[in-house]
Amino acid sequence: MIRERVAEDVYVFTSQLYAQVNAGAIVGQEWSILIDTLAYPEETREIRDFLEGRLSKPVRYVINTHYHSDHTLGNCWFPDATILSHSLCRTLLDTKGKQTLAAAKRGNRDFRNLKIVLPDVVFEQGTLSLQIGKRSLQLIHLPGHSPDGIGVLLVEDRVLFSGDILMPLPYVVDGDFDTMIESMKRLPKMKLENIVQGHGETYLRGEVTSKVQDNIAYLNRIRSHVRQASRRKDYDAYLSQIDIESCGKSRILLGGLAEQLHQGNLYALFEHWYPDRVVK
Repeated sequence: MIRERVAEDVYVFTSQLYAQVNAGAIVGQEWSILIDTLAYPEETREIRDFLEGRLSKPVRYVINTHYHSDHTLGNCWFPDATILSHSLCRTLLDTKGKQTLAAAKRGNRDFRNLKIVLPDVVFEQGTLSLQIGKRSLQLIHLPGHSPDGIGVLLVEDRVLFSGDILMPLPYVVDGDFDTMIESMKRLPKMKLENIVQGHGETYLRGEVTSKVQDNIAYLNRIRSHVRQASRRKDYDAYLSQIDIESCGKSRILLGGLAEQLHQGNLYALFEHWYPDRVVK
């Protein structure tokens, strides 16, 4: 795990084991807030040891930006914390999340001691606010990558933990194409100093607009290819030869998972927009 400080008493923890997943922490005088956890138990326990052991700042709140397991499986390592999320996150963790963990346990002994811990406090409309010392946090609904996605804005610092609405490669398989673009377009308007993506590097103020535009350009390219595929008799052959570089992204992103995720985007969009064409 890599640890980086992005503002005073604000840390980012990046996984070295899976897809450069990010978690974050805001440290107060007596306690701390954790934003997401990491995919593998040993890395989440390392975060816990840093905050609660080295800094002596017990984690009072854990915020889940969305229900996907690489961001939530570590909830169980903070039994004394209150967990916050969007209401849909709680519902999805209780259904899809439990199914995903059961499958993971069958395939990897590292997950055998994990359990799904559901959020205690949820919100549906508007924002949810939280205070830690003189810092104000706002939980903002940013759907698109998944329906429950939220961002966490440190109001005074203008630092946003975006969840997976912003990633080096947009991933829309579990989300909605148009909603993702709408949510991403909101980010440059927030006048941020830093944005911590759900995966990958932290962006500075001057980079936010260009990174958002780059991701929207990628989405528009794959939309065009999916429409082209719908006009082909063998849509599968067409989609399979649309590599990630031809859509403006690098295959080395996200620890080498980018091409796999890119192909997932293409086929998911085709199945969503042209279900009658899909061969089961």
